[in-house]
Amino acid sequence: MKKYWDEKMETMPVEELHKVQLQHLRETLERVHTKVPFYQQAFEKAGVKPADLEKLEDLAKFPFTVKNDLRDSYPLGLCAVPRNALVRIHASSGTTGKPITGLYSADDKEQWAECMARAMWAQGIRPGDIAQNAYGMGLFTGGLGFLLGFERVGCGVVPSGAGMTERQLLLMEDLGTTVIGCTPTYALTIAERARVLGKDMRKLPLRVGCFGAEPWSLEMKKLIEERMGINAHEHYGLTELMGPGVSFSCEAGALHINEDHVFAEVVDRETGEPLPLGEQGELILTSLQRQAMPMIRYRTRDISRLVRTECPCGRTLVAMEKVTGRSDDMMVVSGVNVFPSQIESVIMEFEEIEPHYEIHLFKKGYLDHIRVDVEVVPAAYERGSKHLQSLSDKVAYRLHELIGITIPVAIVAQDTIPRSEGKAKRVIDERGAIK
Repeated sequence: MKKYWDEKMETMPVEELHKVQLQHLRETLERVHTKVPFYQQAFEKAGVKPADLEKLEDLAKFPFTVKNDLRDSYPLGLCAVPRNALVRIHASSGTTGKPITGLYSADDKEQWAECMARAMWAQGIRPGDIAQNAYGMGLFTGGLGFLLGFERVGCGVVPSGAGMTERQLLLMEDLGTTVIGCTPTYALTIAERARVLGKDMRKLPLRVGCFGAEPWSLEMKKLIEERMGINAHEHYGLTELMGPGVSFSCEAGALHINEDHVFAEVVDRETGEPLPLGEQGELILTSLQRQAMPMIRYRTRDISRLVRTECPCGRTLVAMEKVTGRSDDMMVVSGVNVFPSQIESVIMEFEEIEPHYEIHLFKKGYLDHIRVDVEVVPAAYERGSKHLQSLSDKVAYRLHELIGITIPVAIVAQDTIPRSEGKAKRVIDERGAIK
């Protein structure tokens, strides 16, 4: 059976790949300049035109697109095709303002399916696998994006959707599910419920997990693999580009970007200036083949770096570092930058701490303070308050070592922290009033 879904594109020599990217990029810039008034005006304001792109590096001359541009253009202001050419419209939740739409032509949907199939094939998913799709089905791109990929590969799909965790386990047992797709935090919720019910997930046929939609640490990856007895793989994407399918983890663990569909840059978060390969900054993404809603230099706010090395998997596609956090998620406490991923990595060091936690931000007087609430395994509660206090102190000490500030750790009662069926809400901001 073939090793790659699309061997030509996945293993193309880099020089040849750059030529393909340049051609697609020229066509995309011309398309948005001709058909999207927003980009016409943005290019004119920046003093650039599509013909100014002579080499890939010239893309840095063009303006960024930011999330507020999409909100201001809601619902179809960034559409580059006639309305009757749209076959799918997704949207973000819109919890912080107007929703952000994701528009798809028939060709866009075809490209999306190919990107997802390419990713799943790299992760060992094959025709005949039973794939349980436990992502939410609806406006969120995750569920239906994964459905496209599973079907394109030739899996038998169980569109279970998120929630009803005991039923998820029943379906896995009765149908012989071999692949699970969901958020990483929901995977842990499923594993925890199985443990409560006395079920050993490692004895199920399940062997591959497709996880995405939220940042997760390497420590959480290892925990999921241990509790579920699977290979846990990552899928990165966002509504603004196509949804999942922007990048995917291979068998060697690298997170490859589908470079014939997405052009990636990393820029300095403060200045916006492009950074060379290997340097960490903000990930910027540009659509290369999308028809209905191309994005030009979209500021993802995700913190990453790009690396191009000889991957053992044989793919020449550039790899992005696992996202360590979003600049939007960064908390500044006592003058120190703190990311939730840093806190998670410490929590996962302790076997007695469960992977359920909340980060509380609050004020004392005029100063910001932070506290972390965690749960522990049942046996730890049984050892009494002195043991719990000692454990809490050890976690707080490690947090101070890593981050450099004092972060109190509170061990709360079992089942106090809400379990996630989708994206987990980790940070609780209580700074609305001065106390």
